[in-house]
Amino acid sequence: MNHLSMEQILERIYQSEQFDEMRITRDQVHEMFREHLLFSHSPELGRQINKIHDCLIQRTIELAEHILEDEGFGKPPVPYAFILFGSGGRREQTLWSDQDNGLIYEASEQQTEEELDVYFSKLVDCILRGLDMLGYPPCEGNVISSNKQWRKPYSAYMEMLLAWFQEPEWENVRYLLILADMRCIYGSQDLVDKLKHGFLAYVEEHPAILNDLLSNTLHHKISLGVFGHLITERYGEDAGGFDIKYGAYIPIVNGIRLLAIQAGIQSSSTMDRIRELKEQGHIPETLADEWQEAFAIALKLRDLTRYQVENEMYTTRGKLGAEQLTKEIKQQLKDCLRTGIELQKYVKKSIVSHIDREKG
Repeated sequence: MNHLSMEQILERIYQSEQFDEMRITRDQVHEMFREHLLFSHSPELGRQINKIHDCLIQRTIELAEHILEDEGFGKPPVPYAFILFGSGGRREQTLWSDQDNGLIYEASEQQTEEELDVYFSKLVDCILRGLDMLGYPPCEGNVISSNKQWRKPYSAYMEMLLAWFQEPEWENVRYLLILADMRCIYGSQDLVDKLKHGFLAYVEEHPAILNDLLSNTLHHKISLGVFGHLITERYGEDAGGFDIKYGAYIPIVNGIRLLAIQAGIQSSSTMDRIRELKEQGHIPETLADEWQEAFAIALKLRDLTRYQVENEMYTTRGKLGAEQLTKEIKQQLKDCLRTGIELQKYVKKSIVSHIDREKG
């Protein structure tokens, strides 16, 4: 497998006719990339990993459609979009990311809503069975298309979106921020674009909602002590290690996402959001460079976290082990975290002054 190019890996996935065929490819690719990550890390490596995830998921959906057709349920009755949330939506998946997904479809004059739901619930069952066989664990928070909340027609998605905006309690705001990272992985891009446009249009018309989004955005604090020391895990098997996911990566992702929402930017990737914030004049170039550098460190260290295969699923706790915290890694981490702290301060100041201006 080591000598296969990206084109050959993708071709092998596209030509797979069974889920277990793709699982073999995924396991081989996983070992190949894991070796690369141990010795050198680059943004290009991250892009390749995400391209392979996209390819695996897209082929899984295609095979699921074929299976339903073979079973006599026909082709999809209306256009639909299979969407990724979380790191998949942001094109920031590690080798061992889980499933965060949804499905949105158009209404039909020929079929009732019940008939459409019967078809798409069967399709989703088949897709998720395939992803399960490929080793993607389901989202622990149940943000997954088997949950009817995340599988519905476009009009129902819009109603749900507006209901969350109009009652911005903690859980609803959490769902709104999840939705902000959505990306169409398969099917109708137009449905996803319309939903994103509806989201950003509401924020533009009701800027006060940014205040509700802010408190949730700043919920995860950067894990750097007041004296500049790393706040490491105190107990359990990760004692002495560092929670790179929630101590560095997520706080940066959350801060950039809210600035992008404020600016009306549709992109879901964190790096793309920073670039567009800079290009549109929302942030100075020096700040954009600092944020990109800090985020690149967070991505690199997140890719180095320990993983395990449990019940055939690839999983990780998102922690760097104590033995991985070398002097060099600690210094990189501290630089990243200091930038993250300044970023969180900047986000708070930017949102508060934006709301004040809109009031004025």
